[in-house]
Amino acid sequence: MSDHDWLADRFEKQRPHLRAVAYRMLGSLAEADDAVQDTWLRASRAGANDIDNLGGWLTTIVARVCLNVLRSRNARREASLDADVPDPVVGPGDEPPPDEEALLADSVGLALLVVLDALSPAERVAFVLHDMFKLPYQDIAPLVGRSPAAARQLASRARRRVRDAGPATPDPDLGRQREVVDAFFRAARGGDVDALVAVLDPEVVLRADAGVGAPQASGVFRGAAAVARQALRGATPAAVVRPALVNGAAGAVITVGERPVAVMGFTVAGGRIVEIVAISDPERVPRIAAPGRSWSPGTAR
Repeated sequence: MSDHDWLADRFEKQRPHLRAVAYRMLGSLAEADDAVQDTWLRASRAGANDIDNLGGWLTTIVARVCLNVLRSRNARREASLDADVPDPVVGPGDEPPPDEEALLADSVGLALLVVLDALSPAERVAFVLHDMFKLPYQDIAPLVGRSPAAARQLASRARRRVRDAGPATPDPDLGRQREVVDAFFRAARGGDVDALVAVLDPEVVLRADAGVGAPQASGVFRGAAAVARQALRGATPAAVVRPALVNGAAGAVITVGERPVAVMGFTVAGGRIVEIVAISDPERVPRIAAPGRSWSPGTAR
């Protein structure tokens, strides 16, 4: 086996891990795949003959690629993007996710990805690499151009911001999550305001991302009354709700005439919905949606 073939074989074994790192860094499946491909190109040009820890070396390469993407993305931003929702990992709602999807979605709910998007690029890199992938600060420091002590401070500051933002820990029982989400859709379809409010936490937050082409349909809505109004407004008889796993939690793909038009993710904590993300961007939804089992809200399952 040639050196190139050996590296290619080892790289493919590392690909799921590298994709998971890039996804947490970027919150975009498409950009994560591009970052992994860029990592392969850089690694194949450099060669790995003298590398003792291939996995760690590839992780630092993909992290550097992602840091460049984050810096470029920040430079293009001109306004607050509070309603932007990262790409979710979507799978059928009644099946365990494939190993790679499980690795992508493990311990990284959409609510956490939204918080990570608010961090500076250096903070996000330090936090993700240290807190999620256990890289030591001395390995992170060269990536962000800081000393190990300064890299530690970056991760600490990011950790405080994540903690202060308070993304809720979902109820561990996926079946219970599904019951609450099903009740939400039944109430919305039936126009039952009281039933909707009953499954919503009083401080529930809805992030609606309709894409750059429909800014008027995007926004952040807070409180049970406001979110209930949006749910009733969005309920249409032609829509079919397909249960899905969205970043490992109960969610749904909404279809009209078999065409996916929205993806919704829910955070259920304490038996109530504390956060909803809804993506209806017509350019993103077909790419991120996965077919699930169709059911009609309001009927027995």
